[in-house]
Amino acid sequence: MVFTLDKSLLPAAVFGGLIAIGLIGAGAFIGSGVVNAQVGNRQVTVRGVAERNVVADLAVLTLSFKAANDDLPTAQGQIDRDLAAVRAFLRTQGYPDAQVSVGRMQVTDTRAREYGSSENTIRYIVSQSVTVRTNDVQRVATTERALNDLVRQGVQLDFAAPNYVFTKLNDVRPSMIAEATASARSGAEQFAKDSGAPLGPIRQATQGSFEILAREDIDTESTSLNKRVRVVATVTYQLR
Repeated sequence: MVFTLDKSLLPAAVFGGLIAIGLIGAGAFIGSGVVNAQVGNRQVTVRGVAERNVVADLAVLTLSFKAANDDLPTAQGQIDRDLAAVRAFLRTQGYPDAQVSVGRMQVTDTRAREYGSSENTIRYIVSQSVTVRTNDVQRVATTERALNDLVRQGVQLDFAAPNYVFTKLNDVRPSMIAEATASARSGAEQFAKDSGAPLGPIRQATQGSFEILAREDIDTESTSLNKRVRVVATVTYQLR
């Protein structure tokens, strides 16, 4: 037998109360479903870091020098003599000619309209540069300390530190990625242990870009012979 409830026989307050009870019950089921979904998707995201000290394997040393005179041929003649002195100096330092390249000569007329200089300024400035590229980075470090020899010969050098480059990143990349991933897993395992939830499989992994830094924070990376390579891996694990 089926009983039908006649709304007209119930007070409005009682009928409203029944509806409220029904909504509360439905809400309880909905809430339970949300909690279970969150429990079923528990995960932890961790970062692992790998660092390695390396030594630059390529050095670039640029020697820039200039001569100034009101007579252009005289200034150019001085530059020619300075260029010969620089090349002779580099040969005595042990660099073969194949590692030495001569840059383009530049001439500045200080009395040209765009410079707007006065008549008292020396008119012509001639600039030249010589660049050494070598894998013998220790030799370049020694050469840098001997540049005063050129100044004593009258060469007007613009001193600039050599640039040191680490070109063998691909040699250390695979092992460093493995180290960063292992570091991330170690952190995730500790988190899982503390939370009492077994660690599950990897859901997502992201490798950050490799950074090449000066080994000491007070140094500049490009002029530092000793460097530090760093990479960060971000890994998300499922918690069972």
